[in-house]
Amino acid sequence: MVVCGDDALAHRLAAELRTVYGEQITLVVPLSEANSRPPVVGRARAASVALRDRVNAAVARANGNGAPPTPETPRGERVLEVAELTEAVFAEAGVERATALALVHDDDETNIRAALTARRLNPRIRLVLRLYNRRLGQHIEELLDQAAALATGDGAGSGSGLDASTTVLSDADTAAPALAATALAGTSKVVQTDGLLLRAVERPPPGPGEVADPGLATLALLSATSSDPAGADGSEGMGEQGPRLLPDAAAVASATGRGTVVLEQVSYAGPQLPGGRGGGVVPAFSSLFSRRLRWSLAGIVACVIALAVALWLVTGIHPVRAFYLTLLDLFAIDDPAIGAPLGRQILQLLSGLVGLLMLPVLLAAVLEALGTFRTASGLRKPPRGLGGHVVLLGLGKIGTRVLTRLRELNIPVVCVEADPEARGLAVARRLRVPVILGDVTQEGVLESAKIHRAHALLAVTSSDTTNLEAVLYARSVRPDLRVVLRLYDDDFATAVYRTLRAAHPGALTRSRSVSHLAAPAFAGAMMGRQILGAIPVERRVLLFAAMTVGGHPQLEGKTIAEAFRAGSWRVLALDTANRDASEDVRRSGLVWDLPDTYVLRGSDRVVLAATRRGLAELLGRRPRERAGA
Repeated sequence: MVVCGDDALAHRLAAELRTVYGEQITLVVPLSEANSRPPVVGRARAASVALRDRVNAAVARANGNGAPPTPETPRGERVLEVAELTEAVFAEAGVERATALALVHDDDETNIRAALTARRLNPRIRLVLRLYNRRLGQHIEELLDQAAALATGDGAGSGSGLDASTTVLSDADTAAPALAATALAGTSKVVQTDGLLLRAVERPPPGPGEVADPGLATLALLSATSSDPAGADGSEGMGEQGPRLLPDAAAVASATGRGTVVLEQVSYAGPQLPGGRGGGVVPAFSSLFSRRLRWSLAGIVACVIALAVALWLVTGIHPVRAFYLTLLDLFAIDDPAIGAPLGRQILQLLSGLVGLLMLPVLLAAVLEALGTFRTASGLRKPPRGLGGHVVLLGLGKIGTRVLTRLRELNIPVVCVEADPEARGLAVARRLRVPVILGDVTQEGVLESAKIHRAHALLAVTSSDTTNLEAVLYARSVRPDLRVVLRLYDDDFATAVYRTLRAAHPGALTRSRSVSHLAAPAFAGAMMGRQILGAIPVERRVLLFAAMTVGGHPQLEGKTIAEAFRAGSWRVLALDTANRDASEDVRRSGLVWDLPDTYVLRGSDRVVLAATRRGLAELLGRRPRERAGA
């Protein structure tokens, strides 16, 4: 397999294919002098080498052989440094003989151009592209699949099933649900694709006499320290106290004092945002005037009513006439009450005074309403009294996707962006999300976003140091603030997480590497299966995939109960769309409540949850471990 990229995702993907699936990898990276992002690639490569050295040294010490010599590249991987992707480079990398090619450059145009060249050189190669533009990605996927079908003549196009020859993914789409969910206490981790919305909910341990609701399925048992802010994620998934993925019923029943991750299905009918999405011409009435101005108007109306009632009681005239005379006095268009009773004269003077007070209130209302209409298509400012919101730093590729996920969950958000031309500003304007334009490292910017009353801080800018600096400053303002950092390099994310957790044991801290969250989905797509998404469980990852049962002896001809393997994979649903299902499960779409006695046929398409190694074994890319190993 061939992986072409210019950042940490390429190195992470190559390591994933090599270590989990046992594939022979050719990694094509830019030359150091031609690389537009040398610090990122250099850091990723250095981290990979350092991690490999630590593992080799540990193995050598365990065997008593001393420190082994370090090879230039990991076993099973060949690295090519090139200036640009050309036919000659693809020939040197062996694309004509390769099974799959991943193009994960940060530039969409570079990936598209390389994909067209690779498809011409090898029509049967499985292509995985990293594209940010999802609409363009759909067209490119159809085009490349059609080209493959015409070149090979076997009909292996996009309509041939789930094992398509071209898959377009976005690291932003893959990582955004996990980043958004991590920022919210009790908010679900979400995987969404083509109308399918799955939600993984973390539930606390059941109390005495309580029975935990398993939902659609129990995905994992959390580590024993997951409820402790100082120890959350601290086990790193090691030992019996670490997270246990895809446990069986006996393991769930015997696990006491440990939380669970339960899968739920959510019917998604579109976001229900408070105040509308800003697409209408007329804003909501509550958005025209501020709360203080509305109270002022209500006070003026109450005074007018009180004066009219007093005039009615003092003079004994008809109530309607009393109200009419009060309005005339209020607007100073009535005759002076000369010669009238004293009560009438006093009320006329009070009405004139209220009229003077009403003029600035009416003027303020007009100006505020005009300002609301004028800025309806502009960037909003954080409203007065806002609290319990999420402060989102950065509206780039990742930030825009995270913002969309948060608003779909009806979570109040305040964005901070330094670039006035950022791509996410249009999305924020459409969703009517408050935005602060300014450098988050400057004093006063986070205060403008009301960080002291925020629920969480989510730092997802393109600069790791900016994210770290913003989090440290926010912690100085509020030591107990929940923070989530988007850090591209996984080793750096782990180091930052451990340090912040030790420095602030009373606060919840999460550091998430985009490459760590996205690489499993890209690797699964290279293996020829449709990956619906990935959900992190502490510092491990569960994959959700859709695949055909035929050709997999672990599934075909077995019941749902027999096909389940604890810690590896679990069949969740049966896809009955556009096919004839058996009578006991014949429905439209996905069927989740499958009986354990249902026998899987070769023509069935299923949705399953699997660990990375479990999916690798299902695909036949890794030998099954021996019993007791």
